[in-house]
Amino acid sequence: MKEQNTPNNFIQRFIQEDLGENTHLLHTRWPPSPTGYIHIGHAKAICLNFGLAEQYGGLCNLRIDDTNPAREDGEYVDPIKRDIKWLGFDWQDRFFHGSDYFGKCYDYAVKLIKQGVAYVCDLSVNEVREYKGDFNRLGKSSPYRERSIKESLDLFARMKAGEFSDGTRTLRAKIDMSHPNIYMRDPIMYRIAHLSHFNTGDKWCIYPTYDFAHPMQDAIEGITHSLCSAEFEEHRPLYNWFIDQVGFEKKPRQIEFAKYYITNTISGKRHLKKLVDNGVVDGWDDPRLVTISGMRRRGFTPAAIRAFCDAMGTTKGATTVDFGLLEHFQREDFALTSSVKMAVLNPIKLIITNYPEEQTEWLEMPNNPKNPDLGTRKIPFSREVFIEADDFMEEAPPKYHRLAPGKEVRLAGAYFVTCTDFTKNNDGNITEVYATYDPATKSGSGFSERKVKGTIHWVSVAEAISIKANLFDYLVFDDDTHENGFRFNENSLIVAENAVVEPSIVDVTLDDRLQFMRNAYFCLDSKTSTSENLVFNRIVELKSSYKPNLN
Repeated sequence: MKEQNTPNNFIQRFIQEDLGENTHLLHTRWPPSPTGYIHIGHAKAICLNFGLAEQYGGLCNLRIDDTNPAREDGEYVDPIKRDIKWLGFDWQDRFFHGSDYFGKCYDYAVKLIKQGVAYVCDLSVNEVREYKGDFNRLGKSSPYRERSIKESLDLFARMKAGEFSDGTRTLRAKIDMSHPNIYMRDPIMYRIAHLSHFNTGDKWCIYPTYDFAHPMQDAIEGITHSLCSAEFEEHRPLYNWFIDQVGFEKKPRQIEFAKYYITNTISGKRHLKKLVDNGVVDGWDDPRLVTISGMRRRGFTPAAIRAFCDAMGTTKGATTVDFGLLEHFQREDFALTSSVKMAVLNPIKLIITNYPEEQTEWLEMPNNPKNPDLGTRKIPFSREVFIEADDFMEEAPPKYHRLAPGKEVRLAGAYFVTCTDFTKNNDGNITEVYATYDPATKSGSGFSERKVKGTIHWVSVAEAISIKANLFDYLVFDDDTHENGFRFNENSLIVAENAVVEPSIVDVTLDDRLQFMRNAYFCLDSKTSTSENLVFNRIVELKSSYKPNLN
């Protein structure tokens, strides 16, 4: 936590300038739209709003931005709340819907009509857009701009009563049709929409626009600092205009910060929803997605996501971040906390011909060699073990340090073995490898002074537990992943159907994060795994060539 008198970004500086010694009065909010599940991009805003409130001893509200029933759905509200809680933040008793304030927003709109700064307009939405002009062409006034206050009040009341059909009338602010900022050219405040709302039902058939509702909601809740993404910078003059015209005594300050984009991901809710609706992915919590639910199911931890968001900093300029940085923080979180298990994802059988056929040894191995506090476990060793198919080559290159005819390796935690022979099936695939072992090379015995260059993992055949392993990779290639040009990775999910793991796996819970020795970090899949059918998700590789610059 930063000291309050040493701001490390422009938002903290503004807060301290505005509040002085009273930074405990900071009151922020995070207003997600219920149009889908929240994702890693939202995590930055969540960590910023809730994190600043925590730092300064202030408050942060959670407010569902539900002003547009045509696009929003109440089914997303509980997942949004659940994901924020999972990240470690608490809004306590300050959970609101924007629609909770529809009545007050209507009253404020009436007030602006009475002040002569709002009017009912009969232009269609397309005509309003045409009349506004653009960056190179000034707008022109609506023929209804000088409608009397009395008539606008009457029409607005009748709009509320449901007399008019959708699109026939709007309520607009009367500002300046020649303003250089297009958003100030008589923006729409209310539109007619005969739609049922998931929170208010059929009570309303007119709905406020975000540009009008948002400053009203902030002011009603006593928000001191309204933190928005950078695209709302041009909306700020309008935000302030509405606050001033209504006459709120306490005025929120809107501050904008930049979004960041992550390579090899899709984060726009519109694109994510299309993937979900078309069955391209397994729902909003598909582990290949960077939704918070998907990342949780994949096995990412709140600590890693929050560390990643903190490392991003808070800037005015948009940045693109390598997905490897997020993986880096996840590895940092796992390094000393995860237990190691031996799992073979693509098994072939290794038969140790000079090992007693009926013998089974129980070898003691550390749960995490880097963290002795995690203790040890016993694993069985026998004459037949599974090894990775990739750990054997019929014809090995010069610097190959795994099994091949005549080559010797250590079986991790056990003995040195030397390959003597192998067999193939009719398709030419290796089915069994034969070896002899040296009893004098038992790990931990201090008996052998010989060294060997290669160490491979294994699982005893007799006690092996069958599992499935979901090997996730990037969902898209990083060609143009910000808007429309997605090139999907056909190998974003490969399932190791015949994987096996040591018997201690039966004690693993959904909360555990494991290192499968020499493979990657894994966890149980919370959606498909059962006690009879264990399914594991690959979270991140053990190592990466990506080198983050955290200076």
